[in-house]
Amino acid sequence: MIPGLSGKRPDTGLTHTARRIIHLNYGFQLLFNLLWWMPVFYAYQKTAGLSDSQIFGIQSIYYVAFCLFEIPTGLIADRIGARNCLRAGAVVMTAANLAPVVSASYTGFLVHFLAIALGRSLTSGAASAYLYDGLRSEKCDDEHYLKAEGTARALGLAAKVVCWPLVGPLMTVAHAAPYVLSAASAAGSLACAVALPRLAGEGDGSGRAADRGRRGGAFLRDAGSALRCVASSPWLALVMVQGVAVFTLSRICQVNLFQPILLDHGIGEASHGGVLAAMTVAEAVASARPQWLSRRLPPVAWVSILSLVLAGTLAAMTLGGPWAVIALLCLFAAATGFAYPVQRKLVNDAVPPDAPRATLLSVESIVDRAVCALAAVAVGAYLSAGHLDTLLWHSALATVLLLGVFQLLVRGGAVQRDRSGAGLPAQAPAADVRDAGDTVPLTGARERRNDT
Repeated sequence: MIPGLSGKRPDTGLTHTARRIIHLNYGFQLLFNLLWWMPVFYAYQKTAGLSDSQIFGIQSIYYVAFCLFEIPTGLIADRIGARNCLRAGAVVMTAANLAPVVSASYTGFLVHFLAIALGRSLTSGAASAYLYDGLRSEKCDDEHYLKAEGTARALGLAAKVVCWPLVGPLMTVAHAAPYVLSAASAAGSLACAVALPRLAGEGDGSGRAADRGRRGGAFLRDAGSALRCVASSPWLALVMVQGVAVFTLSRICQVNLFQPILLDHGIGEASHGGVLAAMTVAEAVASARPQWLSRRLPPVAWVSILSLVLAGTLAAMTLGGPWAVIALLCLFAAATGFAYPVQRKLVNDAVPPDAPRATLLSVESIVDRAVCALAAVAVGAYLSAGHLDTLLWHSALATVLLLGVFQLLVRGGAVQRDRSGAGLPAQAPAADVRDAGDTVPLTGARERRNDT
């Protein structure tokens, strides 16, 4: 058989359709998540006349909206299928990024972030689900899927690192450029979604009502089981609380506070993209290398140590100059990158074998964002009063206090610790690598569902 006419490529074993699915997935994930405005959205809104309380109030509403949209958009995904969910999400994201261009006001930015939450909820997990089902329908093995996911992640990070430093110079040419370019990127992701091939057996979902009903009942049962599991396992509850604390601290600093911190130290918004790109690289490298941490300490000890590093860098930012602050932000991002996969392993090790693991992780994710919503309101109050340094010190002290209580409970025997998983993860799963740009704010490390 002539190789060029064969359905498969000899060196990879991928069919033409499989290669098409993979390449379009690369394009969709890169363009959909390329938010050009991420490094400057705080300064942009300040220039538009919004106060700190308004800016962070919108962020709080965003976090709540993202939680509320998760369940109904999951039902929509069941109804219309992953491919159509990707298309709908791309349409919503394109419109969302144009909202501030049409109306640079409180209402415009509120609509913008609400639409961002809806668009992300529509596509949450859908891209991975489509890729998995598509490659499986083409008889591809797990190695091809994992490689495709990892490459898509790497390309997305590379695009952010290259594009974000350009935002400042582009704004001098056209002030609304970050939002226009974000809308153009989202429109490009829509083109990729439209070009995705229809999978074998894919329908409109109209014949799956009974199956959806069974899944809905299973979800309610799993949710009840998850809550009972947390209530009956103090160690699991304690580890999840620690995870929520680490996530909130890292998210609020890297997404909501990094621009006010830079501006407070005289670092103009033209440089914010470069700083965020450096933070993204630091976090991505650390997230992919948890094995660099010594195995002489258990994961729970490493999370506590890394949390102390996070607290220390926050406090040190009030004392250093511009270059020191940039270095501290990168150190903060690296510590966050190390902490995420280790903390995830702690939670997974603490989940009983017969518990609904995916539901428990989803509950933790929802609680994460609910706490972030409350924290965003507090951040707005501090900044409105001009107390940025006080906020950083209070955050650091609260972290140390929480760690002290955690260690007392663990070492005092008040909580029986599960020692089933004492080792560090050899390598971070692709889904756990979060990048500082996932805002909104999600940065990749910032936001995938735990559906699988």
